[in-house]
Amino acid sequence: MGKRFEEIEHTADIAIHVWGRDLAELFANAAYGMACQLANLDGVSQAVERPIQLEAYDTETLLVAWLGELLYLGEQGECVFTDFDILDLTPTRLRAVARGGAVQEHRSYIKAVTFSELEIVCCDEGCETTIVFDV
Repeated sequence: MGKRFEEIEHTADIAIHVWGRDLAELFANAAYGMACQLANLDGVSQAVERPIQLEAYDTETLLVAWLGELLYLGEQGECVFTDFDILDLTPTRLRAVARGGAVQEHRSYIKAVTFSELEIVCCDEGCETTIVFDV
């Protein structure tokens, strides 16, 4: 797979611009982009697997809930999730499996996923958004 996201300048927090061919790929790439901000992913095993089911009011809220759940599960299990199977995704519901493992080198600590600058835009070419993380 080619490039999934790019880091963008932000005054006090971390921000990434993410894209995908569809909403499912956008969600997976957003999660991978967040993982890259958390740690050096070299050598991360797929030893931990977590099923995730979420519902939200709209797609942006669902994306924030998805990334927030991955942060929570990662902190709870002392791991970072790097591989994602989006099994079912509608604008308000998500069913997925996340896989990851322990990391050797942490890059940063993310306190929260924010709604700042968050707007998912989809067109014929795919979907994209900017995500700002509170650090």
